[in-house]
Amino acid sequence: MKIGVISDTHGLLRPEALAALQGCERIIHAGDIGSPEILYALAAIGELHVVRGNNDLGADWAEHIVDCLQFDLGGWQVLLVHDIADVPASLDSSVRLVITGHSHQPSIEWRGERLYLNPGSAGRRRFTLPVTLALLEVSDQAIEPRIVPLLP
Repeated sequence: MKIGVISDTHGLLRPEALAALQGCERIIHAGDIGSPEILYALAAIGELHVVRGNNDLGADWAEHIVDCLQFDLGGWQVLLVHDIADVPASLDSSVRLVITGHSHQPSIEWRGERLYLNPGSAGRRRFTLPVTLALLEVSDQAIEPRIVPLLP
């Protein structure tokens, strides 16, 4: 199963991001969405899982979006929050994948049997940080993550 993971769009959904996400069965947005149009475009690609980011707070269109979401992804339990600081210190042992955004810094980090993934920022470039998203290949036995650069 191919999964797209995106974060920190801040109201900008680049054509390069849409192209990279084509063929994904599910799309995960880790917050700082920026506008409901982003969600409509992503939901047209695949089933959407989304949390609200700090920059979405106070927006009428984002009031119904949760700050923390736990769900099943092909047999793998996923915890989705915008900021890694909001990951509970005593995380449920069933969670095998933690997805965050906020920092705009892409990272793939295995901590024992648990994967921590930040897809980076797919919106406007911040400082000299890359513009990226992540793709996951999920099977019963494995999660294979990769960071996808959207701009040179």
